[in-house]
Amino acid sequence: MELSLSLYQSSSLSLFRRNSDHLIGATRIRQMPIFLRRPMSGQSTVLAPIVAKKKSEIEGLSEEMNSIASQNLDFAPARRWVRSAFSDVQQKLDHVLFKTAPPGIRTEEWYEQNSRGLEIFCKSWLPKEGVPIKGDICFCHGYGDTCTFFFEGIAKRIAASGYGVYAMDYPGFGLSEGLHGYIANFDELVDDVIEQYRNIKGRPELNGLPRFILGQSMGGAVTLKVHLKQPDEWDGIVLVAPMCKIAEDVTPPAAVLKILTLASEVIPEAKLFPQKDLAELAFRDARKRKMAAYNVIAYSDQMRLKTAVELLKATKDVESQVEKVSSPLLVLHGAADKVTDPLVSKFLYEKASSKDKTLKLYEEGFHSILEGEPDDRILKVLDDIISWLDSRCALK
Repeated sequence: MELSLSLYQSSSLSLFRRNSDHLIGATRIRQMPIFLRRPMSGQSTVLAPIVAKKKSEIEGLSEEMNSIASQNLDFAPARRWVRSAFSDVQQKLDHVLFKTAPPGIRTEEWYEQNSRGLEIFCKSWLPKEGVPIKGDICFCHGYGDTCTFFFEGIAKRIAASGYGVYAMDYPGFGLSEGLHGYIANFDELVDDVIEQYRNIKGRPELNGLPRFILGQSMGGAVTLKVHLKQPDEWDGIVLVAPMCKIAEDVTPPAAVLKILTLASEVIPEAKLFPQKDLAELAFRDARKRKMAAYNVIAYSDQMRLKTAVELLKATKDVESQVEKVSSPLLVLHGAADKVTDPLVSKFLYEKASSKDKTLKLYEEGFHSILEGEPDDRILKVLDDIISWLDSRCALK
């Protein structure tokens, strides 16, 4: 076992942060009083929905492009149209992931109908022609996110090192079908991921190669649940700022959680939870923070009630089974992350039964250590991932 810490100071990091937010993947849910009115004598509890906020204009864009970005993205056709309109603009951003993207990477995009009848968006990045593939990496994105935009640059750098990188958008996110930002059942979402990546792993070019799964933020919980359902299917797990435990002192009391669960059956799609500026929390580099707005098909509205309940349940489930995590494991986390607590990653590292496990904390790093840090830090994290993959492929 290896414990590699760029920084660990118990005084500055607390496993149980005492604040008013519930840590949920790539977002936070404010404590119950914000959306649950305390009933007066003789009155029943009332859920008070929050009015959806108008999208802010993206600085530097024309009125026409801002008009496109402000479209209602509840359903996939609109998200696909907006992504198509922004594709060239995104790739020209002054970001290290786009500016230094390796040439010659072979990419493919496709839609595939899954067993639940949903059209799922998938994408692959392969090394340039003639470079043998060392192994395949399947990606699980974070809450509200998509496997396009910033991940395009991440995938190209990993592919340039000799790996086949494969990604999908979950139902309801990115370019896949489903109501935007809505998770009706987290276990169904995990099964969708298992099904899609089972199909991908059956491709002829991947026959006999080492198989890895990479999860970021909420995608870390997806990845861990995928592993727990099929513990012998992966040669290694890579987790970046994973969502895998909720601090006990900010978890809703059992009675409140019961009310929320009942309400989620009546108004599951309602947007009840206020959302902070995620870029402010997740991106340390102010210039890159502004670029996050260009991820125009990311879900940035209030969290839907059923989604929130499912994320809480999923996190509790992962926490209760963390000792069963047995695959070779690499966990990477920004030490100053205000979205998911870095000491939760330390909890995972200590409790997992994996004999081969590594934890890396990055000094001053925020949540988005692969997208929102200074250039040298982003490249360092990518190099750490690639080096770990290389060493496990050599062992295989």
